[in-house]
Amino acid sequence: MNKNRRIKEPDFWKFAKKFLHIYLPKIRNLSPNTIKSYKQGLTIYINYLKSELEIERCEITFDHFTREMIKNYIIWMTETKKWAVKTCNLRITAIKSFLEYCAAEDITLVSVYNDVSSIRNLKEPKKTIKYMSTNSIKALLQAPTTKTIKEKRNRMILILLYDTAARAQELVDITLHDLHISNVKTPFITLKGKGNKYRNVPLMAKTLKHLNIYIEGFHTIKSKGESPLFYSIRDGVPHSLSTDTINLIVKKYSAKARVNCNEVPEYVHCHLIRKTRAMNLYQQGIPLSIIMEMLGHESTATTSNFYAFATVEMIHEAIKKIVPESCDELPIWGNINFSDIRYTLD
Repeated sequence: MNKNRRIKEPDFWKFAKKFLHIYLPKIRNLSPNTIKSYKQGLTIYINYLKSELEIERCEITFDHFTREMIKNYIIWMTETKKWAVKTCNLRITAIKSFLEYCAAEDITLVSVYNDVSSIRNLKEPKKTIKYMSTNSIKALLQAPTTKTIKEKRNRMILILLYDTAARAQELVDITLHDLHISNVKTPFITLKGKGNKYRNVPLMAKTLKHLNIYIEGFHTIKSKGESPLFYSIRDGVPHSLSTDTINLIVKKYSAKARVNCNEVPEYVHCHLIRKTRAMNLYQQGIPLSIIMEMLGHESTATTSNFYAFATVEMIHEAIKKIVPESCDELPIWGNINFSDIRYTLD
């Protein structure tokens, strides 16, 4: 054996390729959108090395993933690019996840991962969760008319978005095969969520009634199970709607609803409808564990971060239930000289 043979260092680009094209899609079974986010996170850091440190792509090694370099990268994101805290944390997470994978594949990279993983994500300021009022969500669902075929379809889209708390991508992925509404005690729909994980969401009676009418008008007995629930006709063939189309539909009818209800927010999007449904369930006393299952969150922590907070109204109603009746009486102050009290307090 040639003891003088040079030990070859791990190739950054080979690890990056296997991480993005094998590990994430085939081992982790993550969705294309999630993989795209990881890829973007690594790409931005690589571009940072080139633009700020003048390190060419072909020269990049794991030596460029030190704790100090990542800390400087974070400063660059926050102070130079002025990106939001959430965006910066996504970029940091992408790098940490990549290095964690590399460390598991090659023991010589464990120290690199340990060095970077100790860097904490930026603290995100807590924001009040925005959601639509009862009047505004009602106005939105009633905005589409039933005068045209497209209007009927769009109304069903809005109803199902709210009732199932589905993401836009989950909605366009629904096929007839995903509907379980016949010969079952509790009708439900199967949604394909992030990471290709499936979940079943029950359908409420009113939604089921609308859905049956929609299917009768938009699907025939000959419709195949893999046929998209919502579609548009192109070249005589039904095609699944895009998420952009769903977003345009929401934007169109929110503007229309705002004319009749000034409570409708200026910017309504699919995720706002999803959060509104979750908040409505939470306000009605539904346990977080059930809301978590409905939303397709992997952990209760994710659900808690978004929805587990009490609004002023909820606190007020809770206190009203436990306040003794005697507290409703007006205070009996008697003849008190308030100027004396002020001097005493001073």
